[in-house]
Amino acid sequence: QVQLVESGGGLVQAGGSLRLSCAASGRTFSRYTVGWFRQAPGKEREFVGAIRWSEGSSYYADSVKGRFTISRDFAKNTVYLQMNSLKPEDAAVYYCAAGRPSWTATLLASIHEYDYWGQGTQVTVSS
Repeated sequence: QVQLVESGGGLVQAGGSLRLSCAASGRTFSRYTVGWFRQAPGKEREFVGAIRWSEGSSYYADSVKGRFTISRDFAKNTVYLQMNSLKPEDAAVYYCAAGRPSWTATLLASIHEYDYWGQGTQVTVSS
């Protein structure tokens, strides 16, 4: 079992930055891919990006590419989502998830490929 806890959400002005954290307990991320997803009110959960823990390979949705960066800290068993140049449309509850999807765009973006989920953290972007 892997328990995931997100933190770092909050209110930020458009153009600002936030860094979200996803800390794991119970088991390390060592054999997992960690994905970030977001869900705005009335919308489906949307893929943001993912990182393969062992190699550091990352992949991003087009909507955030060039603005968001995923990184990891081995010592803290934590994955980060650095969000820059935030837009009002980035506002959502952000979730991290751990799983073992094959490294393809379709499977990385599928919520069904992830076994463990955090509780989510709210990001609000004011215009």
